[in-house]
Amino acid sequence: MTDRPNAASAEVLLGLGANVGDPRAQLERALDGLRAFVHDLRASSIYRTEPVGYANQPDFLNLVARGTTQLSPTELLERILRLEREIGRERTFRNAPRVIDIDLLDHAGQVSDDPRLVLPHPGIPTRGFVLHPLAEVAPEWVHPVLGKTARELLSAAPKIERVERL
Repeated sequence: MTDRPNAASAEVLLGLGANVGDPRAQLERALDGLRAFVHDLRASSIYRTEPVGYANQPDFLNLVARGTTQLSPTELLERILRLEREIGRERTFRNAPRVIDIDLLDHAGQVSDDPRLVLPHPGIPTRGFVLHPLAEVAPEWVHPVLGKTARELLSAAPKIERVERL
């Protein structure tokens, strides 16, 4: 018996990152929090990556998680943003250091260009900190716009930031 409603489940992919405070503990806290509304959650290994966009900050620890939810993309985003705030996320400037960052990468292959929630996440094809863990946890996932698997996207990616699996 589960506490899930009888709605259809959608597979989702989430990118998590942290680089201030205790990043490993914050990633674990985020995964624990996500389990309240994302079921069958499976996470990739943790990857240490250099920052992108704003270089004057510590390296990030990143992972990608895969699971299912009954929430719509908008409802899921709202829950994610609430969880980020609970963990201590403060939005200061683009690409700033952060206690936690949780990105909705994909929601059941839906495509959306809504400015509040673009799906699939537009950075997937060019971000090593997403592609490496994504190819680990969901190698067969197919980008709904580009038609390439996570492995193919990783192989075809332009020069990307330093990424090391921990």
